[in-house]
Amino acid sequence: MSIWKKSFSLEGLNNGMKNTLCEHLQMHVTEVGDDYVIGTMPVDSRTTQPMGLLHGGASVALAETLGSLAANLAVDQTCYCVGLDINANHIQSMKSGLVTAKASAKHIGRSTQVWEITLQDEAGRLVCISRLTMAVKRISG
Repeated sequence: MSIWKKSFSLEGLNNGMKNTLCEHLQMHVTEVGDDYVIGTMPVDSRTTQPMGLLHGGASVALAETLGSLAANLAVDQTCYCVGLDINANHIQSMKSGLVTAKASAKHIGRSTQVWEITLQDEAGRLVCISRLTMAVKRISG
């Protein structure tokens, strides 16, 4: 059973990233399941640190992007979600290729949500694991 409360398309989600950090880093949503969102980001000169490894901040940017997007799909039209806290454990380095992230809901409440985002390299090895806590806000009107 799907947790999503808003209608969407992959094209619409990706179009929403235009003129943002997401577009600059070439993040793309590639799949949305009943309770998860998957996206990718290339590991290249825009996303690496001076030693040529995937920048931890780029990993966190991808994690927060997917988790925030998912959180906002999981609330009805009277609410929106904003980031409250994020942490990340960097497990393995990457020098090139495509990193794939999967955001999965761990808690969806009335005032908060918790999302786990795992990042993997092209061989399926865990690169980073992140936990994102979102605050659920009401649209005042």
